[in-house]
Amino acid sequence: MKIVVPKEIAADEHRVALVPDVVAPLTKLGLEILVEKNAGGGAHFSDADYEKAGAKIVADASQLYGQADVVLKVQKLSDKEAGQLREGAVTISFLQPASSADLIKILVERKITAFSMELVPRISRAQKMDALSSQANLAGYKAVLIAAASLGKYFPMLMTAAGTIPPAKVLVLGAGVAGLQAIATARRLGAQVSGYDVRPAVKEQVESLGAKFLEFQLSQKDTEDKGGYAKELSEEDKKRQQQWLADQTKDFDVVITTAAIPGRAAPRLITKETVERMRAGSVIVDLAAETGGNCELTEAGKEIVKHGVTIHGTLNLPSTIPIHASQMYARNISELLKLMVKDSKLNLDFKDEIIKGACVTHEGRKF
Repeated sequence: MKIVVPKEIAADEHRVALVPDVVAPLTKLGLEILVEKNAGGGAHFSDADYEKAGAKIVADASQLYGQADVVLKVQKLSDKEAGQLREGAVTISFLQPASSADLIKILVERKITAFSMELVPRISRAQKMDALSSQANLAGYKAVLIAAASLGKYFPMLMTAAGTIPPAKVLVLGAGVAGLQAIATARRLGAQVSGYDVRPAVKEQVESLGAKFLEFQLSQKDTEDKGGYAKELSEEDKKRQQQWLADQTKDFDVVITTAAIPGRAAPRLITKETVERMRAGSVIVDLAAETGGNCELTEAGKEIVKHGVTIHGTLNLPSTIPIHASQMYARNISELLKLMVKDSKLNLDFKDEIIKGACVTHEGRKF
């Protein structure tokens, strides 16, 4: 069975779906690994590294797709790439199914079986396959570094001959994987950190990292779904939360927003009026920029200044740490692939909740 790894073609994408360390275990399963020339270049993995691990280097992507049994990618296939796949092939990637209607139509027409890494169920058996978490961890870390570089202050408290400099005050909104890593990183840099989440259950995790948990009384009691994600709030609670956050954020130097609801636009936490009330020189890093932003003024992919506040609409932060991001993603996707292979052949058992949950298209229909 031929597993192919093309070079990513999306703008500013430096990750690769498989790294050499993961290739060797897969070849031991009897799988043939084909890698496009320089596919790992953006993450500093050479063709020689892949060949040493047992992969075959192919000069051109068009040569890969026609013979692929399974295509492994980070970003979703382009329409052109999907059109090059043979009927019945399998693809695994971050598919973004909620915003990929045209691509899904092509996959259905060509009877491609597509799996989305975003849809891997959040169950204990699938932890090694949880690419959302592995990449969010990196994003939370990098968000703090961006904030520290933009802020005109030190993060840590310093006692100097010129006087004592107080620590920067950092607020992290959302205490999922990205938020918790952001809290931990800001604390390591010496900032005074607070965290907020609509899910009261995460208070202990926030406090265990040395941060203060800000509490707000919502009228809605059930704020967490079965997968552990935050639920969308009622319109009344959204407005009350925005007003409360406006009072909180004006006291902070840095606000890092990480709030997301799977399959929906990012919840609006910071209004333009809230930004107006923040101190000049403050920094917002909005990790939800790609899905509309937690801040009303965020512009996706841009760094802007409004009312003296620098707002980063960061996109694809994991790709800016491509070596570790690729290593972590490769382990996630290879674990999912191993679940699909039996005796060196593809064996898709749709009774398995992981395979069923991650599948988007199969045998000419949406799954």
